Amino acid sequence: MPVAEMSRLNKDSADHSGDIAWAVDGTTSMQGYPQLTLSVSGTVQLMCQRCLTPYAFEMDAGTVLMLGKDDEQADEIEELLGDESIDVIVGSRTCDLRDLIEDEALLALPQVPKHDVCPDSKLLDVLNSEKPSPFAGLKNLAAE
Repeated sequence: MPVAEMSRLNKDSADHSGDIAWAVDGTTSMQGYPQLTLSVSGTVQLMCQRCLTPYAFEMDAGTVLMLGKDDEQADEIEELLGDESIDVIVGSRTCDLRDLIEDEALLALPQVPKHDVCPDSKLLDVLNSEKPSPFAGLKNLAAE
């Protein structure tokens, strides 16, 4: 699925390039409830919050979604499972799979996107060296 077709993911992307590969496997849980195993992978261009340049983020994530027929049953399933790693949602035959795929892709993004090591930190170094420490002013006040 092209990133360009995912409107919510586009808001967090540096550009609309890339594709998200996905897979869904439907089964029945040991408790007898329908469940989906959903996985997403691909590359999304994100804006590094440290150096403000785009970088390619490789996502590879998956989740298990247990399906309840309504909110009441979903709450019962959550209570029965007691497992935070399994999400329980209200499922239906008309559920839009594209929304679930985009949700999982969004959840796979880092909260603060940044390079492991920024490619060119010269601009950051200049900014950091020119900016006086806010504590320097306090030091001078204490000396008086």
